Amino acid sequence: MSDKPFNYGGQAVLEGVMMRGSRALAVAVRNPEGEIVTRVEPVNQALYSGPISRIPFLRGLTLIWDALGLGMRCLMFSADVALGEEDEESFSGPVAWGTMAVSFTFAIGLFFVLPSLVVGLIDDRIASSLLSNLLEGAIRLLLFVGYVWLIGHLPDIERVFAYHGAEHKTVNAYEAGAELTPESVRRFTTVHPRCGTAFVLSVAVISILLFSLLGRPALWLRVLSRVVLIPVVAGVAYEYTRFSARHIDKAWMRVIATPNLAMQRLTTREPEPDMLEVAITAFNCMMAAERAQIEESESPVSEAAVS
Repeated sequence: MSDKPFNYGGQAVLEGVMMRGSRALAVAVRNPEGEIVTRVEPVNQALYSGPISRIPFLRGLTLIWDALGLGMRCLMFSADVALGEEDEESFSGPVAWGTMAVSFTFAIGLFFVLPSLVVGLIDDRIASSLLSNLLEGAIRLLLFVGYVWLIGHLPDIERVFAYHGAEHKTVNAYEAGAELTPESVRRFTTVHPRCGTAFVLSVAVISILLFSLLGRPALWLRVLSRVVLIPVVAGVAYEYTRFSARHIDKAWMRVIATPNLAMQRLTTREPEPDMLEVAITAFNCMMAAERAQIEESESPVSEAAVS
């Protein structure tokens, strides 16, 4: 892999892909008529290339929150396009934020609160606090893996996972310096060290390690501590994911990252050629928008503008 630092990423959406850089994002979706509909918008450069992006842990929290918002908005836009109802308005608003809040609450309840409550029912029969916390972590990890495995068998989600694979193949191809055509991109792997799946699995594992140090408080305090410490776990997981992606070319890191890369086999599928076309379109649109912003920022100010 090149020594050049890459900031490109994205996510699969309904019948499409979102690609994000440090200056712009683009989402490309295939509508019911078979046409590719695109939308481009700038991202918050203060988060992705400003001072915050250089502060460990804090940058993870801000970038994760921004990514959640961008991802939800792009998902809603893709749903409109897939249904043939796209409009010209920016893909944002109270519905997007409300949907994200509901989804976030569901995830916290399922993966953080529920394991604590389950262990709380039998905690008086567990020999030590360490075993109690490890059992809670094991339940959390099994819930996550089981949930991903289960939804991956739904036909609509299988298509989303195939677009996820197309996203990874496209980014991998670009980072390898390959030509961005469906024929070229299809040769690349569907796994990538900066994948959100790897981040979420890291959250689950790091939470096991951190929560195992907290003893055995009362159930209400146990549940509260899990929720309150989510930002801490997320910040550490982000830094680990960033570190592992930077050193993935080293043999020792590939061994450590094996579970994260293996987990992506559950969240990606081999894409069809038309899916690769959509992912490449999104990436090219994002790159074009970034180049335009760079050229605009580097262009000299005209005399008329300052007169």
